[in-house]
Amino acid sequence: MAKKKTASKKSPASAKSAGSSGQKGLFDDVSGGKLKPKKQTPKIADSPKVSPSGKAAEKPAAKAVEPETVESDAEATSPAAKSAAGKKSRAAYATAETMAKAQRSISVSEFFAKNRHLLGFDNPRKALLTTVKEAVDNSLDACEEAGILPAVEIAIRQITETHFCVSVQDNGPGIVRQQIPNIFGRLLYGSKFHRLRMSRGQQGIGISAAGMYGLLTTGKPIRITSRTSPKAQAHYYELQIDTRKNLPDIMKDDKIDWDAPHGTKVEIELEAKYLKGKQSVDDYLQQTAIANPHVTLVYHAPDGRNETYSASVSSSPPLPKEVRPHPLGVELGVMIKMLQDTRAKTAQQFLTSEFSRVSPRVAKEILDKAGIDSTTRVSRLTAENAKAVYHAVQQTKIMAPSTDSVVPIGEEQLISGLKQVVQADFYAAVSRSPAVYRGNPFIIEAAIAYGKPGDGEADSAEAPAEQKQTQQLIDGLMPHPAGEAQMDDDEDDSELARVIRFANRVPLLYQQGACAIYKAVTGMNWRAYGLIQGRGALPCGNLVIAVHMASVWVPFTSESKEAIAQYPEIMKELKLALQECGRQLGAHVRKTARINTELKKRSYIEKYLPAIGEALRDILDLKEKQVDKVCKDLKKILEHSRKF
Repeated sequence: MAKKKTASKKSPASAKSAGSSGQKGLFDDVSGGKLKPKKQTPKIADSPKVSPSGKAAEKPAAKAVEPETVESDAEATSPAAKSAAGKKSRAAYATAETMAKAQRSISVSEFFAKNRHLLGFDNPRKALLTTVKEAVDNSLDACEEAGILPAVEIAIRQITETHFCVSVQDNGPGIVRQQIPNIFGRLLYGSKFHRLRMSRGQQGIGISAAGMYGLLTTGKPIRITSRTSPKAQAHYYELQIDTRKNLPDIMKDDKIDWDAPHGTKVEIELEAKYLKGKQSVDDYLQQTAIANPHVTLVYHAPDGRNETYSASVSSSPPLPKEVRPHPLGVELGVMIKMLQDTRAKTAQQFLTSEFSRVSPRVAKEILDKAGIDSTTRVSRLTAENAKAVYHAVQQTKIMAPSTDSVVPIGEEQLISGLKQVVQADFYAAVSRSPAVYRGNPFIIEAAIAYGKPGDGEADSAEAPAEQKQTQQLIDGLMPHPAGEAQMDDDEDDSELARVIRFANRVPLLYQQGACAIYKAVTGMNWRAYGLIQGRGALPCGNLVIAVHMASVWVPFTSESKEAIAQYPEIMKELKLALQECGRQLGAHVRKTARINTELKKRSYIEKYLPAIGEALRDILDLKEKQVDKVCKDLKKILEHSRKF
């Protein structure tokens, strides 16, 4: 250790001696206690010196590499090296000026182009469903607003293995030429966001997002054909979205001849995957027919199938009315903004003109609680005044919002639509009275379809009573061959119920576990109604549960509109609707079980009627006619005593 220390710290004398021996020192200047490094040029190592004896002089290897080691240590610890390292570290970090130059606004279409999963374009299969869904929803809304019974034709054509073309055509009123590029070429553009009225679309994103997805995956523009009148030519557009500006980029704009007198046709090419079964386009159209019995759907599948869901109702549903916001559903910040934008002059006029269910008497009561004179000018109201009005509204009893803005499907129409798709033995439907959440009116409807056709008492009435009872007697007493029928019964009991969810007549196919409807169904005690159910699970059996929520603003959990949020008011109405359906189902299940029990008891007695007749004949010495008469009388007595 001592030798190493003396070797690394040389004295000036030793440095001079090194210089006199023909070697250049590491430092050529020593002044003021500072060492100035000297630039070294690469040098070829000298050949080893030969001693007089002819042998190469041996030199320790440590001494040969020692100058290089000292040089690297000196360079690392020198001020110049530290300065260079500091400049490099500072260059790796940004400054406030460089960060300011990089900041810019983000277009909404640019955001959703990178986050398309938020809109329902997670995978190719779901993208196909979302595209069809958004186009069909727009078509149905347009037809109903114009008072036209909707007839929608959906065609899916497969171009390559992963390349499809979706075409949706309706018989609606059409779209004026100036609005076509904005509707299909801009995100968050529409007429439904700012109004309080029930409609399928809400945000103005869906169809334009589908066109953007098609552009991103195939590079093809969206094609639109629309006609507003038989007297006018149809307008044909090919356009795409400029994601940086969220504006339409028109590729083609023509007037063409079209067979349809009025309506709109949308064609989108996209990367997709077609599969049948649950959460497919086929499943979506079936459920759409349930919730919209007034709609005719014509479907051309990629595999060549053609399906038609004809309208089972000949009249269009009533048109919902637009209403003003309810004061109980307005937050403080929104109320302050409304005060800034209102045209009302006084505080009382503001409350009566901007809100629904606020009469002059109610407005005066609110202002009195807030400590504000009813004749106070709106321009003089401060943020504190707005806060006082907001809290006074919460303490005032105000009539519930008008339900004219919400139109339910109806119990009869819901059962009619359910029968069109689901074949069952028992149907029941309930339409609840309107309720309110956050000031928004909503209605909950529920319907159930239970059993298989012919399982209930309906078939018992169709066939002759005696033959049916005899057949049931035989079926009940004879063992099932190889246990096949018993296995079928077990399979029926183990099958979980199917839940169909709707929001404003639109089927919800994804995120079932996160939806308030599913939570309400699994939270019910279905065992009280004669069904088998595991803890926290769906009930078992041949059961289909359809639940519909109609509202001016459905609280979806995401932009893809796949699940309903769990507000306490919504959960309460869902539970009450399901309980009412459950009571009807329980009555049916108990009645069916009672009938089966009576049939079984009657079958036991009928089995021994011939034996009783023979015994009476032997005891009383009766004739055959008398025996037959006795058996018939006993059978009549049995029927009267064992009524269903």
